Amino acid sequence: MPIWLQAGLWGWLAGGALLIGATTGYFLKVPSRFIAAIMAFGSGVLISALSFELMDKAYKQGGFNATALGFVTGAIIYTLANRTLARYGAKHRKRSGQQQAKEAQTAANGGAAIAVGALLDGIPESIVIGLSMLGGSKVSLVAVIAIFLSNIPEGMSSAAGMKKAGRSKLYIFAIWGGITLISGVAAITGYGVFNVFSNEVIAATMAVAAGAILAMIADTMIPEAFENAHDWTGLITVLGFLTAFMLTKLGG
Repeated sequence: MPIWLQAGLWGWLAGGALLIGATTGYFLKVPSRFIAAIMAFGSGVLISALSFELMDKAYKQGGFNATALGFVTGAIIYTLANRTLARYGAKHRKRSGQQQAKEAQTAANGGAAIAVGALLDGIPESIVIGLSMLGGSKVSLVAVIAIFLSNIPEGMSSAAGMKKAGRSKLYIFAIWGGITLISGVAAITGYGVFNVFSNEVIAATMAVAAGAILAMIADTMIPEAFENAHDWTGLITVLGFLTAFMLTKLGG
C-alpha cells in the first residue's frame, strides 16, 4: 500500500473519533462532568504528544531556530484565527453546556463559524500524522492515539452543545463527518506536500502544528474541562500526560 494512502487511513482513523464522540454526545445524555474529565485527560495526552513527538523531533531534525520560529508562528496563527471566529459565533464551539445556545442567538453566521473553527482545531493534528511518515517511516502511533483520545471528548462536548443550541441532526453530523474526511486528506497532504522539502522546513512545519495545537488546548479544551471538572482538572490532565508519555517510551 502506498505510504500516502497509509497516511490518509491513519488520518481518517484519528479523525473518526470526532464522529464517535459526536454520536455519543448527541444520542446519549452524558454528564457534563464526565465530558469535562475526558476533555482534561485528552488535553494531557495532546500536551505530552506535542512535547515528545513533535517538538523533540522538530528540534533534532531542524535545530532550535526553525523549531522555535515554527512553534511561535503556529500559536500566533491559531490565536488570530480563533479570535476572528469568536467574533462570528464560534467562541464556545467545544462547550457542552448552554454557551453555544446563547451564542447562537446573537451570531447570525455562528453555524458557519463553528464549522470553520472545528476545521481549524483538527487540521494541524492530522497534518502531523502525515509528517510522521516522511522518509518511509512508520506512523507515530503515539500521535495517532493522542489525537484519537482527544477527539472523542471534543466531538462529544461540541455535539452536545450544538444540540442544545438547536442545531439540526443533519447539520451536526455533516460537520463532523466532513471533518473526518478532511482529516484523512490533511494527513495525505502532510506526507505528500512536505515530502520534497528540507529538514528545516519539515521541522518548522511540525513546530507550527505543535504551537497551534497547544494554543488550541489552552483556548478551548482546558476551559471546557475546568468549567465542570473544577479542582480535578489538573490531576486528570496529568494522568493524560503520563499515559501518553508511557506510550512514547514503550513505542521507542
